[in-house]
Amino acid sequence: MEDTLWAGVERLRHWLDTHTDPALAGDLRLWRVLKISEELGEVSEAMHGATGANPRKGASHSWDDVHTELCDVVVTSMMALVTCTPDAARLLDERLRHLIDRVMPPA
Repeated sequence: MEDTLWAGVERLRHWLDTHTDPALAGDLRLWRVLKISEELGEVSEAMHGATGANPRKGASHSWDDVHTELCDVVVTSMMALVTCTPDAARLLDERLRHLIDRVMPPA
């Protein structure tokens, strides 16, 4: 699954790179990292809607909406990572291993 996942992210990155207005591109790393904040805001909105936390709006979203928005945050973060470094897959794998090792003793 990992090869398929990262291949898909690379396909999306290539598409974005070729469809970004050169006048707006500047440093693509900056725009891709900032996009994570936008997606996180959408998760927050969906979470408020799923829990009915905003009495003015009520239950405006479902938990499926929250799940979808969380996926968007993950993919957007991966897009930012592949834009920043060609070693994205290795770095994410190493970081995950580090986090696991930090909280779980070796077997």
